[in-house]
Amino acid sequence: MYFLDPSLAQQIVDRTMKIIGHNINVMNNRGVILGSGDPHRIDSTHEGALLAISQNRTVEINSATAANLHGVKAGINLPLHYKGEIIGVIGITGEPETLHNYGELLKMTAEMIVEQANSIEQAQWQYRQKEEFILQLIKSETGFSSQLKDWALQLNIDIDAPRVVAVIQVQGDEEQTSANSLLKKVLNLLENPSRGNLVAMTSMTELVILKPAFLDGNRWDPHLESQRIDQLLSRIPAEMNVRLKIALGHFFPNAADISRSYFTARETLTLGQQLRPHESKYLYEDFSLLVLLSGLRGDWRGEELITPYQALIGADKNGQLRKTLTAYLQHFGDLQQCANELFIHRNTLRYRLDKIQQLTGVDIQELDGLLQLYLGQVLSKQ
Repeated sequence: MYFLDPSLAQQIVDRTMKIIGHNINVMNNRGVILGSGDPHRIDSTHEGALLAISQNRTVEINSATAANLHGVKAGINLPLHYKGEIIGVIGITGEPETLHNYGELLKMTAEMIVEQANSIEQAQWQYRQKEEFILQLIKSETGFSSQLKDWALQLNIDIDAPRVVAVIQVQGDEEQTSANSLLKKVLNLLENPSRGNLVAMTSMTELVILKPAFLDGNRWDPHLESQRIDQLLSRIPAEMNVRLKIALGHFFPNAADISRSYFTARETLTLGQQLRPHESKYLYEDFSLLVLLSGLRGDWRGEELITPYQALIGADKNGQLRKTLTAYLQHFGDLQQCANELFIHRNTLRYRLDKIQQLTGVDIQELDGLLQLYLGQVLSKQ
């Protein structure tokens, strides 16, 4: 970490020169001028600063003495400290006897600026480390490596704590900064109070939350988590709330399966947006079968499963046969209930079912055949 760099040095110069009407120089711990009210002096070595560093004391230089030194003007040079170490020097140009009232004040101001800047940088570094750790955690598909465990220890995170993943997405618009601003607001709500949440941004419009699974008691309660999501949504202004989509994944007892929980949350979000676009909250339990089957998408096994149903789609131009199959599946093969729902005679129903069998090559009187058409129907919706 850079305790004092050119950007911070110039910031000190700009802020302190507003206090007094004298030129300010800020040097690093090697006496090189990093920031100055006189840009021409930047990058030159200041002998007065070297003396202040070597002796760890305030060095006053009048005009007569300055004439014998290289790159030095009359003034006061005060060493800057951070955590007990000399990190540089602040110099005030002018006759020393006129600057005594400013010296310690400017030194204190400069050290406070350095401390504040480094504290912010340290906090940002820790946040980036935590965020990167979370992203690695949800990608870990083969258990926790020793490196990941050591990383968790450094960040003071209990990697073995039972957690479940939720994903929050902001619906995009022309104002990308608006989406990002809303995510930051949600992030603040999740971290205050944090309740042990681990939160990271996976994109400009998406957050991932690793939630403790047992906040109340020793068992996983998706209904309780659903209520907490409602509470979160209620804390967000209505005009912003409508743009949020939240999906809660499946809880896996083995902490090392957190990547699976993330996968189920992402799939739940995708399916929820497709099937229930007007809702804001999606729970894995409501889409579990579709989520589990989504792994077949793009796989040859999935392609084989949907082939019979795809043949039905190709031949059923008006959708009548697909509607009949859906009713037949919903009533578990009960012909009378199916016919009643479709408002057709049982003979008409039998004719349509025979037609479905001819087109698909599947015997729907057998469980395997009926199941294949059902799975083909489900997968074709994804």
